[in-house]
Amino acid sequence: MLCPSPPTLTRTEQRTILRVSARNLRDHPVYSLAMGTGLRLSEIVGLNTGEVYLPKGLPRTPIRLRPEIVKNDRAGDVFLRDALLAKFRKFWRQKVGTREGLQPEDALFCSQRRTRISPRRVQFSFRTWQVRGGFDRLYPFHSLRHSAITAVYRASRDLFLAQRFARHVSPLTTTVYTHPSDQELWASVRWLNC
Repeated sequence: MLCPSPPTLTRTEQRTILRVSARNLRDHPVYSLAMGTGLRLSEIVGLNTGEVYLPKGLPRTPIRLRPEIVKNDRAGDVFLRDALLAKFRKFWRQKVGTREGLQPEDALFCSQRRTRISPRRVQFSFRTWQVRGGFDRLYPFHSLRHSAITAVYRASRDLFLAQRFARHVSPLTTTVYTHPSDQELWASVRWLNC
């Protein structure tokens, strides 16, 4: 039985969600991190400041994920792209300005009460930003992970690279991300004589 393709945001939708959330001090870095690393929601909300930043506020790369926040307790490394490094340098300055916890064990992403943000809050905010962006279809937060993994596969056409990026144990799990996009399908079939 063939697994259905996971829902992914188009490039336009990805740019839109980043554009409409650009002035939000917390949500924009969350979405940028999800799209740039393929981290799961539980991993993002579970991150501590010391896992992402060196003591003086410089972003780490790679980020070493603790087993207790990763699916099936499998620790792993995640690399921050250059664009993410710049965003997280800015995010550090924002955390300093808002007096959020900067100790290594403090939550990276906080609620207005300065406690670790909940997954439910992130999901609600993501839905709100999609509505503000005028999305025709509303996606679950996990679609950001799907979009990131699919982008890595499409850019590289390397299943094993995408598998490592996704931190999957088996490449069979990653094959679901090798699906053609609607644009690729249309480009392939539009000129067929049937």
